[in-house]
Amino acid sequence: MTLISRVTGLVRDVVFASLIGASAGVAADAFYVAFRIPNFFRRIFGEGAFAQAFVPVLTDYKTHEAAAQSRAFVDRMTGIFGVILFVITLIGVLAAPILVMILAPGFLAEPDKYDLTVQMLRITFPYLMFISLVAMAGAVLNTYGKFGAPAFTPVLLNLCLIGAALLLAPRMQDPALALAWGVFVAGVVQLLFQLPFLARIRMLPRPKVKRNHAGVRRVFRLMLPAILGSSAAQINMLVNTVLASFLVTGSVSWLYYSDRLMEFPLGVFGIALATVILPSLSAKHARASHDEFAGLLDWALRWVCIVGIPATVALIVLAGPMLATLFQYGAFGDHDVHMAIRSLIAFAIGLPGFILVKVLAPGFFARQDTATPAKIAAFSMAANIVLSLLLVMPLKHAGLALAISLAAFINAGWLFILLRREGVYAPRPGWPRFFAQVIAASGLMGAVLWWLTGDIDTWLAAGAWSRVSRLTVLVVTGLVIYLIGLLISGVRPHQLLRSDVTVKPASDV
Repeated sequence: MTLISRVTGLVRDVVFASLIGASAGVAADAFYVAFRIPNFFRRIFGEGAFAQAFVPVLTDYKTHEAAAQSRAFVDRMTGIFGVILFVITLIGVLAAPILVMILAPGFLAEPDKYDLTVQMLRITFPYLMFISLVAMAGAVLNTYGKFGAPAFTPVLLNLCLIGAALLLAPRMQDPALALAWGVFVAGVVQLLFQLPFLARIRMLPRPKVKRNHAGVRRVFRLMLPAILGSSAAQINMLVNTVLASFLVTGSVSWLYYSDRLMEFPLGVFGIALATVILPSLSAKHARASHDEFAGLLDWALRWVCIVGIPATVALIVLAGPMLATLFQYGAFGDHDVHMAIRSLIAFAIGLPGFILVKVLAPGFFARQDTATPAKIAAFSMAANIVLSLLLVMPLKHAGLALAISLAAFINAGWLFILLRREGVYAPRPGWPRFFAQVIAASGLMGAVLWWLTGDIDTWLAAGAWSRVSRLTVLVVTGLVIYLIGLLISGVRPHQLLRSDVTVKPASDV
């Protein structure tokens, strides 16, 4: 379901690129800033800190308390959370000019771009309230083992935005405003979609405002530090949006499109894996199953290597062909492709780090420790700011992307070291051999793809169907070569399908 969501997301971005492009006019940069601001807060209050704090507490209720008490907890959590979200949304709509001034100060030099961004932000900001409640509903469903519906829900956002771009935009004087209204409608549609699934498991909330509920207090106590801990990458991206607003027109959009391609493997695999393991880790912690807890983490880390490393290689080698095939239509021109290639390669370098953070942080959240990841995230954000200031001048927008990638590795490395030091995680046997096998297979795949890809100018000059067919062949060929490389090197499927099966050490093979 996450794969379907990401595919429709790519279709959405293809439509966007054709409609508003990147460097032509002010609409693209204005929309992406107006969309990114509520999206940023959504990841803090919805998918980010709230989910990381809420799922372990709800798992405790589900494991140790009666069903009625779990429902009462969800009722009161929905009531308090809904009130907070409404207040934040109201403030965001009223303070839109100030928010744009703070988060995209470079737009002040271009009054048309600034005014359009403010207008669109007032339309898109309520999305925060709706989608955060959607994320809460998804967290409840995930805790009860229902993953399909929450993973499919983002498809509705993509369909609403595609519909707004194709049907509403041609009828409006400013097409970008149609996209803003599409965001608003999508929030409502996604929330309504979740309700029948909650009713089916008898967890449809009846919101009640009661501040002194013990479970609600625990969630907010865990949530405050988790706001920072689970949102480091988004905060880094927002900081870089501020810096990019001072660069040439198109810089914000080039970062957006390259980030979207990097987010494809991150979302299909990294976020999906993190979503699945958090309830499982929380349940193992609640049952005091420490060895199973460590085994599940080890299994997840092996999957990070076996997917994240080849995805990084493929994104770097195929950066130009993918950008040309997906986005070089209409208002998105050759120059935009060349510029976005630079930032996509820089983002791709950090892909394993981004996925590692998604997998390692639940090792703390499941134990209801949100303070430690928050401290690490604060340091990584400081590192990102320093790196961004150092790299933005020589590398422009690509330097901002590279800074985020390096900060992700700092974050992931520190999380890993502390999990080892605290005795929460100990690597299972066979890691050196397994890592060498993945590197060898990825290198073989990368060499073949590089040989087959050719010059970027041939892609820019080719027709749409020629690009699509050629890229499809490259992707399939790369996947086949990688899988053959893994099998030849000795990796077997049964080693990866279960968390209680480990790769044999070299001495035992």
